[in-house]
Amino acid sequence: MSSIPVSHPGHNAEWHLPSKRRVGMTALIVGESAIFTIFVVAYVFYMGKSLSGPTPAQVLEIPILATICLLSSSITIWRAEKAIEDDRMGSFTVWMGATIALAAVFLAGTALEWKKLICQDGLTVSTNLFGTTFYSLVGLHATHVVVGLFLLTSIFIFSLFGWVDSRQSERFGVVALYWHFVDAVWIVVFTVVYLIGR
Repeated sequence: MSSIPVSHPGHNAEWHLPSKRRVGMTALIVGESAIFTIFVVAYVFYMGKSLSGPTPAQVLEIPILATICLLSSSITIWRAEKAIEDDRMGSFTVWMGATIALAAVFLAGTALEWKKLICQDGLTVSTNLFGTTFYSLVGLHATHVVVGLFLLTSIFIFSLFGWVDSRQSERFGVVALYWHFVDAVWIVVFTVVYLIGR
């Protein structure tokens, strides 16, 4: 990490350049936030404009368990961050396993919801505007969860082989930052789709 001396009268401090990894992930998150904003605005704009059913009120159920699991995974990954910083690798592996399990439950809930919507309710991406915008927005989020789950599972496997320790804590922090972003986006999606849009 580079540092630049900053001189102040009577004060010797060094200013450290921010981590390239964190800057890169922050830039990615800003770009992804713009994409999600477009999808959310499209969902809100077309809300209630479908000319045929089914409507959100007819088919959507609030995914309480899935939401609790996904939001709880922010706590478990934060605990994993603290564990790897302190080089407590046993604890890190446990918290990573918990995070992965919670994410998997969320994805399973999404899959079951989609199966019901498609097979029982006849809602597909081409059924009406609601179907198009619902699958686009929720599917975009689910895709990000899958990417995050792949990264977390890879790190978890590496940790089982002893290939991860506190020296990789900054790198893991970047992945955790992405995961927190995925969780934060779900709060917006959940509010717009399942609370306001219903």
